[in-house]
Amino acid sequence: MGIFTREKKEKLNKGLEKTKESVFKKLSRAVVGKTRVDDTVLDELEEVLISSDVGVDTTIKIIQRIEERVSRDKYMGTSELNIILKEEISALLSENKADGDMDFSIPSGNKPYVIMVVGVNGVGKTTTIAKLAHQFKNKGLKVMLGAADTFRAAAVDQLQIWADRAGVDIVKQGMGSDPASVAFDALSSAKANDLDVVIVDTAGRLHNKINLMNELGKIRKVMDKVVDGAPHEVLLILDGSTGQNAFEQAKQFTKATEVNALAVTKLDGTAKGGVVIGISDQFSIPVKYIGVGEGIEDLQVFNREEFVDSLFS
Repeated sequence: MGIFTREKKEKLNKGLEKTKESVFKKLSRAVVGKTRVDDTVLDELEEVLISSDVGVDTTIKIIQRIEERVSRDKYMGTSELNIILKEEISALLSENKADGDMDFSIPSGNKPYVIMVVGVNGVGKTTTIAKLAHQFKNKGLKVMLGAADTFRAAAVDQLQIWADRAGVDIVKQGMGSDPASVAFDALSSAKANDLDVVIVDTAGRLHNKINLMNELGKIRKVMDKVVDGAPHEVLLILDGSTGQNAFEQAKQFTKATEVNALAVTKLDGTAKGGVVIGISDQFSIPVKYIGVGEGIEDLQVFNREEFVDSLFS
């Protein structure tokens, strides 16, 4: 992973401000008048984590880890609680390989490297695609977008606007055209022009899981015919501001297709940033990227240590 620069850290700190403020207020109330971590404090802490959208299962794991430390260390003051939380959450995410493993680079051996992007409408799918394209381009990679969300006319138009902003090519067809056909054209063009990365948008619908599975399955088959092993990455975009609803979307999409990377967006506008911890822990899929602002530069590779440090420092 690349170096986590001071500028990135400042953006991350700013992006997590609302979550941090909410968590610290709740933590302060949990330990007021207490000097040591006891069962009462742990019960309060459990409530703090659950209400911060960390999720029940992940919260139980964190509390168990802290209970073990309290038992081992015998006396633990409440003043140490932030440090303990940071250490135990980082350790938990480390065990689950929660980090994205690259700094906007792509694995060697696949050219073009094909990313299929999935997620419901409104989660920041289009802007995340544009931010990714921008970051890849900054790395010196040649990038193409495929507008395979042909269900909404606005989706194609929005992707075109963002492709122009990012300065990358786009392959598109009219509204209602076959998404698999768009994917075929995009990959064929990228292959013919020796491009490095193709990012293919797909329709964000969950109204009928069977239709979704069939459509995504068809797109995948067509991609594989053009480029061996494509898509190499299926990136699920989740809106961090929806809290527990993001868990449900992750469950639905991981059932519908083979998701192997996650991006959690809109963390700057919410106090529900704790959802990243729960999602990282509960799904055996790495959170690769997080969105911490609206600007084209405001997409970061997820670094668990820096994330937890920003949240609990």
